[in-house]
Amino acid sequence: MNINFPKFTPLFLNSRTAFQASMSLILLLLFNICAAQKNVDLIIHNAKIYTVNQHFDVAESMAISEGKIVGVGKSSVMLKKFKSKNIQNLKGRAVFPGLIDAHCHFTGYATDQWKCELWGTKSWDEILTKLVEYSKNAPMEWLYGRSWDQNDWVSKEFPNKEKLDQLFPNRPVYLKRIDGHAAVANQKALDIAGVTLDTKVSGGEIEQKNGKLSGILVDNAMLLVEKFIPAISDEMAVNYFGQLQKECFSYGLTSLHDCGITEHTLSLLEKAQADNILKMKIFALLEDRPDYYEKWIKKGRYTNGLVTVGGFKVYSDGALGSRGACLIHDYSDKKNWRGFLLSDEEHFATLARKLKNTDLQMCTHAIGDSANRTILKIYGEVLGGKNDRRWRIEHAQIVNPKDFSLFGKYSVIPSVQPTHATSDMYWAEERLGKNRLKFSYAYEDLLKQNGWLPLGTDFPVEEISPFKTFFAAVVRKDAHFFPTNGFQKENALTREQAIRGMTIWAAKAAFQEKEIGSLEVGKSADFVILNQNLMTVPETEILNTKVLETFSNGVSVFKR
Repeated sequence: MNINFPKFTPLFLNSRTAFQASMSLILLLLFNICAAQKNVDLIIHNAKIYTVNQHFDVAESMAISEGKIVGVGKSSVMLKKFKSKNIQNLKGRAVFPGLIDAHCHFTGYATDQWKCELWGTKSWDEILTKLVEYSKNAPMEWLYGRSWDQNDWVSKEFPNKEKLDQLFPNRPVYLKRIDGHAAVANQKALDIAGVTLDTKVSGGEIEQKNGKLSGILVDNAMLLVEKFIPAISDEMAVNYFGQLQKECFSYGLTSLHDCGITEHTLSLLEKAQADNILKMKIFALLEDRPDYYEKWIKKGRYTNGLVTVGGFKVYSDGALGSRGACLIHDYSDKKNWRGFLLSDEEHFATLARKLKNTDLQMCTHAIGDSANRTILKIYGEVLGGKNDRRWRIEHAQIVNPKDFSLFGKYSVIPSVQPTHATSDMYWAEERLGKNRLKFSYAYEDLLKQNGWLPLGTDFPVEEISPFKTFFAAVVRKDAHFFPTNGFQKENALTREQAIRGMTIWAAKAAFQEKEIGSLEVGKSADFVILNQNLMTVPETEILNTKVLETFSNGVSVFKR
């Protein structure tokens, strides 16, 4: 009897074949997934990334390639989409765009490093003691000091040169006030400059007391002496740029606006860049020099990648601390004195008309309410109405209530420095009185005019730290948390507004918002990793914020 058993072998073979086929398909899929992953230079993940985009979105991960951001999103998505030999788990750390200082004096402060530092001195006698010690090893014959502030002294009066003359009868001395708008010089320095009781100056003051020169020079009068002070060598200047850059990076600054430089300084910045000393992005405004006008109007906006020239920095008046700010009414603490404009109105109007049809910005220092009104009027006559020229008023410190709307009407951008409010609040009322003070340092009121507001420090007038900028803008107190309820807290900014002012709005103030200022695909990978989250940390802890690492163009330039 023949029995035909079922043929199981083919079934077994078919199962094995199917299994092999499945495995092959899985391997193929894995290969395709791996092959589809784009190789990048850096991936950061498990972070709290404040993109500062239009919606202020917060992401977890970011991919960077060739100095640019190529991906932003959730960690799970980014790690599937990209691969890298450099993957960093930030363990929830806060990440912000590289911080931008919209108004400072980088090159000026850098080349001041050889001078006697007078910041924080509490009396004229303390300054004299420091100066005697400095004179023993001073690098030049001239004794040059910087950053005294009589408002920090008990007397609060300008110093007199008598003791300088006694200590240094044969050596020139020149000591500049913290705001750079006043100085005291000894008789030797005045003699070298040819300054006498009969010397006249426009847009400045040569102070006399009891028929004698006191040594105090205000605004344009300072130039009479400064032109005789020897400049440091180009090599020293470039090295100082590199040193100051390190400090800026340590505070998370990856870009800044250097307000008022010469063509020679510009050439030194480019040399520092070519020598690979300078890696920071610098938006430069040229000094207000008539011999520059035609050349740069013809040339227009200029950039070589790191260094950009975007316009002119102009001074309309002086500073409130030295009573050089131009006011509509008398100073409350000095009758029959309203300050002054540093040039006549036609000077500002002429430059504005020349720049009208160019791509260069006009950025004018204006502190007093009269100076602000004058510049707003001139801008308005030239610009005519709403525009996207982004002409700026630097400081916009004291504004008459009737003039706030002119910022919006003519699309004029107020560029402000929040720490000025908390530095001046102790004595500003003495200068202005209560009524004018209400419309001073009015950052929220200024923000409303155009819907955005760039922030800076004005260093070395103030300290470099952007975290002090943030604190002053949001909390409106000093480092000792004075005053208890904040200084004119109604004009404080929100945390989001302050961050935008230090990043995307600062970039926008220089027409650079498409390249920097936020963490979005296609932009430069400039970002900072902090030890704590500025958006959530208690107010009492804000000033304890430290930078853990700073990246510029995707490269680490500072690490704690």
